[in-house]
This record gives sequence, structure tokens and C-alpha cells, in this order.
Amino acid sequence: MRGANALDLVYTNISGAYRVEPRPHLGYSDHMSVMLIPAYRRIVRHSKPLLKQLRTWPAGAISALQDCFEQTTWITFKEAATDSGTVNLEEYTASVTGYISKCIDDVTVSKTITTRPNQKPWVTAEVRMLLRTRDSAFRTGDREALRKTRVKLSHAIREAKRAHAERIHGHFKDTGDTQRMWEGIQAITNYRKTSPSCDSDATLPDALNDFYARFEAQNNVIAEKSIPPQNDQVLCLTVADLRHTLVKLTHGKLLDQITSWVVCSENVLTSLQMF
Repeated sequence: MRGANALDLVYTNISGAYRVEPRPHLGYSDHMSVMLIPAYRRIVRHSKPLLKQLRTWPAGAISALQDCFEQTTWITFKEAATDSGTVNLEEYTASVTGYISKCIDDVTVSKTITTRPNQKPWVTAEVRMLLRTRDSAFRTGDREALRKTRVKLSHAIREAKRAHAERIHGHFKDTGDTQRMWEGIQAITNYRKTSPSCDSDATLPDALNDFYARFEAQNNVIAEKSIPPQNDQVLCLTVADLRHTLVKLTHGKLLDQITSWVVCSENVLTSLQMF
């Protein structure tokens, strides 16, 4: 519509299939648009939005975390987990990873975001803010503010789409990294893997233990520790070996979901080497 003039008409063979609401101008056009909203309940209405927890690293957080690690006496964790000359690896690992997670929580900021089924992957916080500003200017009838907001919104959308395209292209730069390439294909095809539901039977763990330990129940031989040969060399890992291995691990396979570059810091690797 341009003012009081209707430029286009829409016809449908179903009475009451749509309801009409005015919307702001599209791009730099001089006429406003009219949105036809289906009368049926759309997926964005009956599907609940998802809440996700994100961790953000403000300015100076990395240096503050490094200072925290440098001032930590890592040998204390090993001494606390040692009993009668034997180190309890489970207690040692839990104390070190718990301390690292606490240090990360102290220097980072956690926030909750809402994602909806119809949300585009390239939409950023800046684009959402400009969309709200444009709608507000349209409702108030301020033509000058609406014109300026439309220009800013157009530039922001163009930049957001360009940045999103570069992120997707980055998945295919290294042809040897098949995992990154698969993530890029999933992003292009909008592939969403459904998580399988867990069995709620409380007796399942006991049944599995009985099944896999059925041969051990009949074993009456007392286990004895074998004496290694005199020329047998003890496995020794250096900090470089640990870094080379841990840097290849994905986020889901690391200690307590800790970021890989945090685990690969010099102080943390030195503590892990003490294991």
C-alpha cells in the first residue's frame, strides 16, 4: 500500500484463510507491505523456544585466567589426593578439573539465549536490535527515523549474511578435517540430529553389571601384581606430548567440557603431567 492506495490485491479460494497486518517498508521501497498471516497455528507458535546457556569471555578474561593459573600451587592437589604414598587419580582429576572450572566461571559471564524454530542462522544481536528499532519507528509514524533505521538494517543484514557465509566457507578450507567439513554440510542443509531417549528402567544398570560380570563371579583366583622386567621403561609423557594430543580433541571429549585452549595452557599441562 502507498498511503490510502492499494497497489496489489491477493485472492484466495478459502474464506478466512489469512488475516492481514500492516508491516514496515521492504528495503528502500516507497510503499509499505501487508503481511498475510495464516489462520492455522504455525510451527513457530506451537513449538516451544529453546533456551541455551552460553559462556562469553569479556575483555581481559584470558589474561585474568592465566594469572590465576600462574599463582596456583598445582602440587597441592596431588598432595591432597595422596594417601599412604598412593595417589587417588579419580580424586586428583576431580579436584584439578573442578578448580579449573571454578576459575573459568570467575572470569567469564554466562547468559541464556532463546532460539526459535524459524530463526535464521545469520541473525545476530545487532540485526534483532535494529528490527525492533525499525518496528518501533514504524508504529510511532516517524518517517525520518524509519528511513535511517531501514538503511542501518539493510547494511547490518548484508554484513551478517557475509560473516555467516565466511563461517560456512571456513569449514571447507582444510580438506583433511572431515569433522569440520561435516559440520559445514550440516549447517548448509539445516540438519538437526534427534537425541535418542534414554531407558528409564532403574534395573537396567544392575542387569548390565550382572551380564558383563558373569564370568568374574566364578573366578576365585586372587589377583596378583606382576613384577615388570628390569629393563622395562616406564611411560613418560612430556608437556609437548600432552599439548599435541589434547589440542586435537573436540570440546565434547575434553575434561568436564573445558575449552581445549584452557587445558593446553602451560600451567594446566604441567599439572596434568603430574598424573
